[in-house]
Amino acid sequence: MTGESHEPHHEHGPEDLCATGTALYAQALREGRVSALDAAATPCLTAYGLLQPSVGDLDWLEPVAPAVALHQMLDASAQRVAEERRWEARLTAAFEPLMQVDGRRTAGADAAAVRVLSGIPQINEAISNAMADAANELLCIQPNIHYGDRRGQASQHLSLRRDQAMLDRGGRIRTLYQHTQRHLPLVRARYEQLRGDAEARSLDEVTDRLIIVDRSIAFIPANTDRSLALEVRHPALVAYFVTTFERLWRLATPMHPQAAQRPSLNGVTPRQRTIASLLVEGHTDSDIAERLGMNVRTARVHIAKLAATLGSESRAQLGYLIAESRILGQREDEQ
Repeated sequence: MTGESHEPHHEHGPEDLCATGTALYAQALREGRVSALDAAATPCLTAYGLLQPSVGDLDWLEPVAPAVALHQMLDASAQRVAEERRWEARLTAAFEPLMQVDGRRTAGADAAAVRVLSGIPQINEAISNAMADAANELLCIQPNIHYGDRRGQASQHLSLRRDQAMLDRGGRIRTLYQHTQRHLPLVRARYEQLRGDAEARSLDEVTDRLIIVDRSIAFIPANTDRSLALEVRHPALVAYFVTTFERLWRLATPMHPQAAQRPSLNGVTPRQRTIASLLVEGHTDSDIAERLGMNVRTARVHIAKLAATLGSESRAQLGYLIAESRILGQREDEQ
C-alpha cells in the first residue's frame, strides 16, 4: 500500500465507518499493527481511537480492541447527554420566572388548546363530556370505519345515545360518509333510529375522522389505529376544520333524510369517473381501493367496467381513452 495514491477521505461518524477504514482496521486486528503511512489515508481510525501509535516504534499503529473502543465512545456519548441534561435544567430554571410574567402568553395558556387523549375509553369520555354541554350543532366526518368487532359495536351504541340526546335538546347533526358506506346496514339502521334534525351526505373521498362540537371543540385522530386523539379548542384551528367540513358538505351527495342518486354520464357512473381521475393521476389499484374505502377486488371490477365502456384493451390505452372521452371535464348538468 506504500506509495499508492488514495481517494480524498470524506468526513463521517464512527457509526458510519468508511470501507477503506474498516478494511484497514480489520487488517490491524489480524496482524497486530499497520504502518502509519498506510493509515494516513484513513485519519478516521486514529480520530475515533481505533488505532494508536506503537510505543516501541512510532512508524507503526496498533489496533485498540473493538470492545474497548466501543466502551470509550459510549462513555463519551453518555457524558455529552449528561451535559445536555444539565443545560436543559439551567435553561428551564432561567425561563420559569419569565413564564409567570404574563399568563396570557405562557405555554400553559396554550397547552389547554390542544390535549392528547390516549385510549378509546378516554377518547369516548372526552367526546361525551363535550357533547353533554352542547345544544347547537355536531359536525362529523366518518371515513370507512367497520363496526364488525365488539369494540366497534360498543362505540356505535354509545354514539347513538350521545347523538339522540343532543337531538332531543334541539341540536342539529350533519355527518359526511364515504359513498361505500351509504348502503351499509348499520349506517341505514342508525338513521332509522335517530329522531330529530339529522342529515347525512356522502363523497367518494373524505378526510380522516373529524368531530366538531358546537363549532368550539374538535376531535381528530393522532395515530393510524385511532388509539390516540387530539382534543382541539384553539379557535383558529376549529374554524379551519369547520371551513373544511362546509366545503366538503357542499360537494357531497345527500343520503338522509332524502337520498339523491348521482347520474351516469355517457354510460360512465360517478364512481367510475372518480376512479378514472385517480387512474390518470397514476395511482395503483391498491391506492384507489384504500382512498375510496373498498377492497382491491371491487376496485378492479370498476376499472374493468370502465375499460369495457370506453373500449379499452389495455391499461395504457385506458388512460388515453379517459383523456379522449373528456368524462373528467363533464359536469352532471351537461348530460
